[in-house]
Order: sequence, then structure tokens, then C-alpha cells
Amino acid sequence: MSQETADEASRGAGSGRSARSLDEVDRRILDELVRDGRTSVRTLAERIHISRTNAYARVERLLRDGVITGFRAQVAPAAAGLGTSAYIALTIEQNTWREVSAELARVRYIEHAALLGGDHDVLALVRAPDNAALRDVVLGRVQSIPGVLSTRTWLVFEEFDGTGSPWA
Repeated sequence: MSQETADEASRGAGSGRSARSLDEVDRRILDELVRDGRTSVRTLAERIHISRTNAYARVERLLRDGVITGFRAQVAPAAAGLGTSAYIALTIEQNTWREVSAELARVRYIEHAALLGGDHDVLALVRAPDNAALRDVVLGRVQSIPGVLSTRTWLVFEEFDGTGSPWA
């Protein structure tokens, strides 16, 4: 294999270019935007002591490179009417991840799902209005997905966000 071909093969997921490592300024930009995605470029530049032009160019590069994938509001589930949260661990048939994940993506109240290595194959976070809706998600929807062999559910009594940003 030529060096050029080897370099192309080592690049990320068909993006056509390798990922650039983040420097200290990039990490500080990410830290500020994770704390408040509505921060203006002007305020961002002032907080990290760089020019607005530099801040704008860096944010644009982070977006273009896929480091920043979007901006969104953080919603308090209980205040928004989703007072019951649970994690559901799924054991699935071998080689059904694509089909199972496509079905899980269509299940109302599933906020996040991840493929795992370990005792279970998939972990899904459910945020539902009440226990009846949670029961319907688990027993009526998730367990009926072809390829799902079993589920295990853990109710969330309380949760919190960590205080340490990996970008600081």
C-alpha cells in the first residue's frame, strides 16, 4: 500500500481529511459554548482573549470539521412534563444492531441509545410523562422490536450533570 493510500485509509469515516487535533484555544471555545451555546462571537472572543475574527474563524472550522455538531436548548425533563426517566438495557440478536437502532429511533420518549460492549448490547435513556407511558415504551414498543431478546429497566430517582468539562 502506498503512503498516500495508507494516509487516506487512516482518515476518519470517509470525510476525506484527517481530524485536526484541538489546541488550547479550541478547547476553551468548546468549554464556553458547552456552558452557553448562545454566547456571541464577540463575547466568546473577549472571554478567551482572542480577536473576533479569530474566534469566528475557529468556530466556523470547528463546525466544518464536525467537532461542533449543532446548538440546542437544554431542557429540564420534569419541568417539561417528562417526570419519569429510566435506562433500558437491551440484549439483541447478533448482527441486528442496524435494524434495532432504526426501530428504537422511532420510539417516542427514547432520548438516547448506545451500542455497548459488555453484559448488554444496547442502553437507551427514556424520558416519559409517567410510569404508564414508560411501561408502554418498554413492554409495548421496545420488547416487540424484532431482534430484541430481553430488556432490563432501571428507574432514575435523581440525576445531575457533572461539573468538570472535558474541554476546560
